[in-house]
Amino acid sequence: MKIKFLSIFLLVFGGVTLFGQVAKPSKGTYALTNASIQTVTKGLVQGTLVIQDGKITALGASAAVPSGAQVIDCKGLTLYPGLIDGGTQLGLVEIEAVDVTNDDDEVGELTPQVEALTAVNPNATAIPVTRVNGVTTALVAPTGGRFPGTASLINLVGYTPNQMYAGFRGMVMNFPTLGRSGFFGPQRSEDELKKEQEKALTRLNEIWEGAKLYAKIDSAASKNAEIKVVYNPEMAALAPVIRGQMLLMIEVNRAEDIEGAIKWVESKKIKRVVFTGVAEGWRVADKLAKAKISVITGPIVALPTRSSDRYDKAYANAGLMHKAGVNLAIRTYDSENVRNLPFSAGFAAAYGLGKEQALKAITIIPAEIFGVADKLGSLEVGKNATLFASTGDALDTRNQIKYLFIDGWQVPLDSRHIQLYNEFLKRSPGLDK
Repeated sequence: MKIKFLSIFLLVFGGVTLFGQVAKPSKGTYALTNASIQTVTKGLVQGTLVIQDGKITALGASAAVPSGAQVIDCKGLTLYPGLIDGGTQLGLVEIEAVDVTNDDDEVGELTPQVEALTAVNPNATAIPVTRVNGVTTALVAPTGGRFPGTASLINLVGYTPNQMYAGFRGMVMNFPTLGRSGFFGPQRSEDELKKEQEKALTRLNEIWEGAKLYAKIDSAASKNAEIKVVYNPEMAALAPVIRGQMLLMIEVNRAEDIEGAIKWVESKKIKRVVFTGVAEGWRVADKLAKAKISVITGPIVALPTRSSDRYDKAYANAGLMHKAGVNLAIRTYDSENVRNLPFSAGFAAAYGLGKEQALKAITIIPAEIFGVADKLGSLEVGKNATLFASTGDALDTRNQIKYLFIDGWQVPLDSRHIQLYNEFLKRSPGLDK
């Protein structure tokens, strides 16, 4: 028994020692010289990019190298702003098939007070795996329920969730759907589906009106000490959305539901809103554009939503919406494969979105939607030094990331995948049999 226990201990904890130690980031003054600099907002620039105190302090052909700076020769490399995934469960889900490792779905229909940020595991194995593909920032969002909780934008480096926080929080809402159950679920009639959706909409409106009343009373109480408010965590969490202080992120995918969500938003006079998912956005793209509602769409690499659709509709969805005038960003909506964000954008580029717009959809546009474009999303003087140097096109699977910085920290390009690859590439000692 002792021998077996010792073997298990060495296997588990020895494995952690062997593979789990990712090298630590370092901070200082850096000069990335001889680089092609893809600013995103101001075109391609040749020259040097300088990083000091976590910020970009100079870039271009005339940028001088500060005294004492660590010089990194980027000849043949292209600098890109860090990529931003507009919707994930990164750090919330470890092993999807093992419930106890998942913390993205709270019990209950109404849990807006639940903060995804508090559940993020900074030591999740998938985080270093994600960084090595140039993804530096991701929105982590809860799932399930009508109001499952509050999403947060995080940078993919840090020892605590608060250290990772990137300056944005948004309220997630799942819009009532007219969709049928899955292949193995009960096949209900159209009348049954409509009645169920109407019931869900009635409940949603009750919640919304309750939140409006709570916000009104709370505002009055802040001006009059005689007015007492019975604290309600659910309504208190929704109050900033009612007041227009927090972005409402409505998950909606079917064309009919998207149309319903547009009407609902207009009826409630909600100004700060974005639609997420939007799998059938191409069917109602003109209506989305007319409503001037921004979209975070994805996953891109997915099956068509209807058997009658072409195989490539999911790939083409972003391009068709953009062509109609919809402002959109891209997400993976994943937990383990967020690293594939640039390749998802590559699919969208190839199927109508175009390379320039696809790059914007994972950089400056999500930064603008989340209100952090003054810090992230492009390479400009004064912005946070969150960027990477690559051997080629960031959307190309053949591309290799050589250097990566997040808020001025040079983050080693190491991960469990790389460690395992190096360990087994040349096994020593090997086995004769």
